[in-house]
Amino acid sequence: MARRSIFTISYAPEMYKHLDWIELKYHRLVATTIKEQLSDTPATETRNRKPLEEPASFGASWELRFGPQNSFRVFYDVNHEEKTVSVLAIGVKKGNQLFIGEQELEL
Repeated sequence: MARRSIFTISYAPEMYKHLDWIELKYHRLVATTIKEQLSDTPATETRNRKPLEEPASFGASWELRFGPQNSFRVFYDVNHEEKTVSVLAIGVKKGNQLFIGEQELEL
């Protein structure tokens, strides 16, 4: 029997532009991981899913890390009342730098 998702996942339009900066071979990994990790318990802290100490400038309050060497970052916000997860940005961490699209963000 298939599991029923508790939370609905929505994507900010800008997120698709961020995805353009990630190699095509990882797009399926990104989509699968978001669905698996954020459908049921998006606001449960784990080793690779943590609340941000300060909300990001684009409104995200949570971060999900995954992929090769945990290089991918998904930034999202959770609305418990509406049971929704809003994916606001996807980035790639290279060394001490985080790139969301073509923009480098301060860590």
